[in-house]
Amino acid sequence: MTGALFRNAASEAARIFRLKLTATANPFGKLDPLPIGGNIRRLQSRPFYRTPQFLGKAKEIGVSGFCTSSSSSTVSTAGFIGWYLGMVKSRPVLTKSVTSSLIYIAADLSSQTIPQASVESYDLVRTARMAGYGLLILGPTLHYWFNLMSRLFPKRDLITTFKKMAMGQTVYGPAMNVVFFSLNAALQGENGSEIVARLKRDLLPTMLNGVMYWPLCDFITFKFCPVHLQPLVSNSFSYLWTIYITYMASRAKPTAIAI
Repeated sequence: MTGALFRNAASEAARIFRLKLTATANPFGKLDPLPIGGNIRRLQSRPFYRTPQFLGKAKEIGVSGFCTSSSSSTVSTAGFIGWYLGMVKSRPVLTKSVTSSLIYIAADLSSQTIPQASVESYDLVRTARMAGYGLLILGPTLHYWFNLMSRLFPKRDLITTFKKMAMGQTVYGPAMNVVFFSLNAALQGENGSEIVARLKRDLLPTMLNGVMYWPLCDFITFKFCPVHLQPLVSNSFSYLWTIYITYMASRAKPTAIAI
């Protein structure tokens, strides 16, 4: 009898104790019921909220409302570079042609700024000719030329790089200089004899200066750059070169030579 009374008293005491533990105050002053017999959850010292999972994995944001992120300028730059590289792969000829045209525009404006005293003296028709040359001729030919070099000489060792450089100096460079001077002169209204006279006067000095400028640029381009970015790197190097060559193309008309 006595043992039964003790067991009932102990059972009642345990029940009352569990009832007192069924509610605890959370950090915000509200009561969270705890399951009887379950494990008591530890309260975090710092509350977190989960953002809706609209775009992949949810982010945990503190009470302050801010989360760790990179600066907006870095994001913008990375976004532009990613977009440009995507365009190079999806529309290579168009992207490289537009890039070449923009570089020729900037180079020609720089070339005109050096000797000119005011903006009013800029020859915008000349700039338009340079833009058209970069868009319609140089950009597409650079794309196909670098792809051809990659197929003919697929390796990127030192000997292969020198072979590509030699091809550029003996084939592509002279051919593009002839096209550039001839087309620019024709668009200015010069006749055949005047174009020949211009080539005799300007082509050889231009090629000699090119031999001093382009080998190092070509070495960096062929040796260290992937083929789909080689036209972009070459166009970047061509900025200074274009300032020079647009100056040469804008020189006064030479004395006509009889053909």
